[in-house]
Amino acid sequence: MVEVDDFGRFETAWCPGCGNFGVLRAVKKALANAGIAPRETLFVSGIGQAAKTPHYLRCNFFNGLHGRGLPVATAAKIANPSLHVIYESGDGCTYAEGGNHFLAAVRRNPGITAVVHDNQVYGLTKGQASPTSDPGFATKAQPGPEGVVWRPFNPLATAILHGVSFAARGYAGRLEHLSGVLERAFLVDGFALVDVLQPCPSFNHKNSFGWFNERVRELGPEHDPTDRDAAIALTESGEEEIPLGVFYENREAKPFEKRHPGAAGTALALAGRDTDRQAVREMMESFF
Repeated sequence: MVEVDDFGRFETAWCPGCGNFGVLRAVKKALANAGIAPRETLFVSGIGQAAKTPHYLRCNFFNGLHGRGLPVATAAKIANPSLHVIYESGDGCTYAEGGNHFLAAVRRNPGITAVVHDNQVYGLTKGQASPTSDPGFATKAQPGPEGVVWRPFNPLATAILHGVSFAARGYAGRLEHLSGVLERAFLVDGFALVDVLQPCPSFNHKNSFGWFNERVRELGPEHDPTDRDAAIALTESGEEEIPLGVFYENREAKPFEKRHPGAAGTALALAGRDTDRQAVREMMESFF
């Protein structure tokens, strides 16, 4: 049996009151409930406060470049399909620097889970607006009175339109609900996006826990997650009522590693694969 403490307890470098703490607890609880052991997981992240999350987990992890985590996660899943590959990073890392890779991932539908800490601001670099910042949000880089003047990026609608296997929204202030959503996402066969709303008390003084608590609502059984149009409509709801839960499930979609002709369905490193070692050696020597 997998326990939460199997993933360890570590001292963090996050600010007091950060929403990252809630996301970390929810991730550990969801993994334990899903029966996924540390040795069976690979966490991949980029750069940022959210991207430090794998540092605070006892697991396999790869901490890469800013915005470049999704290609690594995709490659790892192809190399070893038996791994539970989880990409975890922030909204800036994923939707800005990594925006092109995010688009490629939702098109390819690899069998990985993307947990995006969405605090609508850059925390590590001290408060610039991110792709999901609200219009009017004023920062040192986007000063008032106008602040941000463009529409925020809608990651869930983008993912749903491209036919991912799973798209959901969570909230760092509702641990039980978030861990339940994550548990479902970790077991999806295909790309599972979980956009997690989380406050940043240091640099985003609008979207606080109190602000979210007055507005979030959990989706009920009346929502059909297989209805794509209904799912997209949910992503466009205003900020007065913010839905949480599983927006979309595409049960017909096959993951990238099961559709790509070069993927054999077993780990590339496993013994027994028919590999022409001489051909590999000659290919490698050709680079010198």
